[in-house]
Amino acid sequence: MTNLINQWFPNASQLWPDFWQASLETLQMTVITGIIAGIIGLIIGILLLITGEKGLKPNKLIYIILDKIVDIGRSIPFIILLAVLVPFTRLIVGTSVGTAAVTVPLVLGTIPFFARQIQNALLEVDPGVVEAARAMGVGDFGIIYRVYLREGLVSIIRASSFTVINLIGLTAMAGAVGGGGLGAMALQQGYQRGRADVTFLSLVFVLVIVFISQVVGNLFVKAASKGR
Repeated sequence: MTNLINQWFPNASQLWPDFWQASLETLQMTVITGIIAGIIGLIIGILLLITGEKGLKPNKLIYIILDKIVDIGRSIPFIILLAVLVPFTRLIVGTSVGTAAVTVPLVLGTIPFFARQIQNALLEVDPGVVEAARAMGVGDFGIIYRVYLREGLVSIIRASSFTVINLIGLTAMAGAVGGGGLGAMALQQGYQRGRADVTFLSLVFVLVIVFISQVVGNLFVKAASKGR
């Protein structure tokens, strides 16, 4: 088996420690970005929901501002966002390269995407349930927690799973500017040096991470569906 691996992946077989390190860096970027962008995106998504025309606290000005920020943030290509945010990234973490540095644009690039996903997920909640809760005297915060977040939990998990998969793709793209992870591995150790086996194996590692995240997301969806 070892001889077969060395035959098909002559360059990659000498870089196993680098592959594991790159995988850990990709997971680190994904987890840290997911937590920070997840919290902020959830808050913005809820604000978009409640300040909308049919929300709990309609506020046209706040909604328009948040809506435009989200639209603009989602429309900026991530590779351009990486370049534009270099001075800001250097100000925050003291450098513009490496795993820690690329987390800054990853967070800012993921927040608008996830916020819109959350808004759309919560809009799927039956308005009749919201009105019933209002009729029972439940306050706005109670409706947000007991109705929107609980009733929309399955949709929120699906949106989160979709966002994580999208985020893994962004971490790979971040390798183009020295962000570390499997993207940097594929580009620097593989493509730029003409090592097709390294590039291919980097792709396989990324696909494995995506597959695992999909499986975990599906398990959470099933558990949430059974708990309803």
